[in-house]
Amino acid sequence: MSTRGTSTDGIARATGTSWAAWTSRLDELGGREMTHAELARAATEQLEGVVDNHEWWGQAVAVAYEQHTGARRPGQAGDGTFGVNASRTVAGTPDEVLARWGAAMAGRDGAGGVPFQRPPTTAATEKWRYWRVRLADGTRATVTIGGKGPGRTTIALAHTGLGSADDVGRWRAVWKELLAGL
Repeated sequence: MSTRGTSTDGIARATGTSWAAWTSRLDELGGREMTHAELARAATEQLEGVVDNHEWWGQAVAVAYEQHTGARRPGQAGDGTFGVNASRTVAGTPDEVLARWGAAMAGRDGAGGVPFQRPPTTAATEKWRYWRVRLADGTRATVTIGGKGPGRTTIALAHTGLGSADDVGRWRAVWKELLAGL
């Protein structure tokens, strides 16, 4: 399979609870019959006051548990679609990196052989820069650009709404090639 599952080792390190203990706890609570929201709520409640960002870690536990039980495949969103992420840290300010990404995408009317539904848009906040596009197949690509330190910027791309796990590998290659050009 061309997707990667959630890191249960990372969850165990961050939460101070082994993955075996998490699966036992959630099994005892009837986790295999719970919705994603119910799983996330159960995990989040157990993490409140234990870790920073307990809501985020509760979501991570829920997703990993769903992958563990086969209710969700790696890379699969709660709505059944798939997504892919790719990122890179490069030299420059967020504005410079957005300009380079814009130049790399200039003149394109699509990506990976799929046309854009309409032209890409950009937006900016004090901290972040964004480039977004909806593709003709109904999927979306969002580039988020943020400073990482003096003269260094991270550019992260998320492509959501993919139809299958097979699409993940193909799109990861498309986006990584474009990011490599920066």
